[in-house]
Amino acid sequence: MKHVISAKQFDLDTLAELFSTAKALKKRLSEQKVVKLAVDRILMTVFLEPSTRTRLSFVYAMKRLGGEVVDFGPEEVTSRAKGETFEDTMRMLDGYAPDVIVLRSREVGAAEKASKIVRCNVINAGDGWNEHPTQALLDVYTIWEQLGRVDGLRIAIMGDLRYGRTPSSLSYLLAKYRDITFHYVAPPQLQIREEVLKEVSHHTVHQHSRLEEIRDEVDVLYVTRLQKERLGDENLYQQLRGSYVVTVDLLKKLKKIPLIMHPLPRVDELPAEVDALPQAKYFQQAENGVYVRAALLTKLLNLDISSLQSS
Repeated sequence: MKHVISAKQFDLDTLAELFSTAKALKKRLSEQKVVKLAVDRILMTVFLEPSTRTRLSFVYAMKRLGGEVVDFGPEEVTSRAKGETFEDTMRMLDGYAPDVIVLRSREVGAAEKASKIVRCNVINAGDGWNEHPTQALLDVYTIWEQLGRVDGLRIAIMGDLRYGRTPSSLSYLLAKYRDITFHYVAPPQLQIREEVLKEVSHHTVHQHSRLEEIRDEVDVLYVTRLQKERLGDENLYQQLRGSYVVTVDLLKKLKKIPLIMHPLPRVDELPAEVDALPQAKYFQQAENGVYVRAALLTKLLNLDISSLQSS
C-alpha cells in the first residue's frame, strides 16, 4: 500500500492486520510514551481546511512512534495565499523529502492528485465532501473493540449524509464485512448520495427521515453534524438546523440504546447530556485515532513491529 486515498481500497485481511497492530500499540503506549519504531522518519501535515482531531492524532501518532513531524502551517501564511498552484506546492514539498504527507483539502480528489506528483506516501485526511478514509478506520476499529465483531451488525448513520465525508467512507468500509444492515437517517435534502448506495447495495439498506422510524434494534448509532461550510445556502442551513437531535429521551424510546458514535466536532445534534450514558463512545473514538493512525503509518512506512507482536 503506497497511498491511502479511499476507504474502498482496504480489504478484510488488511483491516484485521491494522486493527491487531492498533490494539498492540494501544497496550504498549499505555505503558510508555514513545516506541522508537519510526526514528529518522518525517511526516508532513498539510491541512488546507480546519482540523483538530485528525491533524493532532496524526501528529501524536508519528511522535509516539518516535518520528518527526513538520507542519505546513495555515494556508493564509503560505505562498498559497499569493496564488501558488496546488501542483507547485506539492512539487515544492516533495523536494524536502518527507516520508509521508497527510493532506486535507476542500477540493474533491486533491489527495489522489497529490499522489501522482510526490514520491512519498500520501494519506487523504479529507477531500471536501467526498471521503475521510482514516476516520472510517478508527470508526470501525472502535466498533470492533467495543462489540467484538463487525459482521452481522445493524448500523444507523444519522445526520448530514450528503455533504459529510465520514458517512461515505464509513459505509465503504463497513460494506467489506458480512451481513451489515444500514439505516440511513436524514432529512430528504441530506440523504445519502447515490454513489454510496451503489457501493452498499449488496447489504440490507433502509432510509428514514427520523430516528423514530427505525422499528428494529440497532447496534450502533453514528451521528454527524450539519455541514454548514458545504451547504452553501444560509436559508437552507437555518431550515435544517436542529432538524435532528439525539436526546436521552429519544434514545430511551428505541428498543435498546445502541453504541453512540460521532466523528466530532458536534454542534447541537448531540447534547452533552448523552455523554453520561455508558454507550457514548465518541471521545474513546477520538482517542483511538492515535493508535489506528499509528498502525497505518507502521504499514505504509514498512516499520518493524515485531517488538509489538512479541509483547
